[in-house]
Amino acid sequence: MTLGKKTGLLTLAEDAGLEVDVLNGRPGVYTARYTPGTDEDRYKKLLSELQGITEEKRTAHFRAIITIYDPENDKVRICEGIYEGRIALEPKGSKGFGYDPVFYNIELGKTNAEMTIEEKNQVSHRGKALRKAKEILRQDFL
Repeated sequence: MTLGKKTGLLTLAEDAGLEVDVLNGRPGVYTARYTPGTDEDRYKKLLSELQGITEEKRTAHFRAIITIYDPENDKVRICEGIYEGRIALEPKGSKGFGYDPVFYNIELGKTNAEMTIEEKNQVSHRGKALRKAKEILRQDFL
């Protein structure tokens, strides 16, 4: 909102995080800063914290929030996308980034890092939130 108020321009902001149920929602807002180092360091820390946790208890989801601020009427619209899955026992795949090698899509039977970009865009939290934001922008601003 601050940037939108200063510039007078329509403003979008986005943030996303991984929430693991058995870890009470961690890493959550700290997803990108869960531990210093690389993406691999972060998902390895996650895997170590889940050591001994059975597959069925490794439920998790990615949550993305996109906000659209309209300075003309001081209105904020919120678009949320949630992508359900679970944390795999070990990393698989070489595509993507972040936690993709360990985030397992139950319906497709593979990790995000094993998916094509088209598959990932269809199921991802950001894709879902972006489609909602696109609809708001189309309806209210075009």
